[in-house]
Amino acid sequence: MSESRALTLPAITTDRVVNGSRLRNVAIVIGASLVLALSAQVAVPLPFSPVPMTLQPLALLLIGATLGARRGFAAALLYLFEGLCGAPVFSLGRSGIGMLLGPTAGYLYAFPFCAMIAGYAADRGWTKNVLTTALSMAAALSVNHLFGWAWLSTVMNFGAEKAFLTGVIPFLAGDVIKIAIAATLLPSLQRMVGSRKSL
Repeated sequence: MSESRALTLPAITTDRVVNGSRLRNVAIVIGASLVLALSAQVAVPLPFSPVPMTLQPLALLLIGATLGARRGFAAALLYLFEGLCGAPVFSLGRSGIGMLLGPTAGYLYAFPFCAMIAGYAADRGWTKNVLTTALSMAAALSVNHLFGWAWLSTVMNFGAEKAFLTGVIPFLAGDVIKIAIAATLLPSLQRMVGSRKSL
């Protein structure tokens, strides 16, 4: 396969593994939800914020970029369903409806959309170079912060300024690093692995 075609079908790794199989599609989505759950366990509580710092933003970006918009959305949605049903998949092994009503709920609700945006960019070939990859991933994480900030400032009654200072600002530097890691690695991985048309 030519390099140009590989770059226009960027959900490469997943499409090669799935190879048109619905069963493999389901397995990939389940596996991605578990990766997201594992990334939640790498968590650092912050004394000045109700939101811990985790590896989930990086996992979401890579899940979306490698699975594509639909599978990325499905994987993140399944992750939320697993947590709602009592599986200890949320940060620090937590689970249940309380997590979907607490301070971090806005970020959790944003996860499917964050993965979908990263996947949408990949589906359209916008992850063919570092710059466009970084921009699309920054857009995805912006949605994550927007949901989290809105939830903290309104539902949790933090107020707009406090919500921004405790729920957004502390994570921006880490987001830049995560985007840089993902944006640097992803195009190279996509060029190395072949691609087949997704379902």
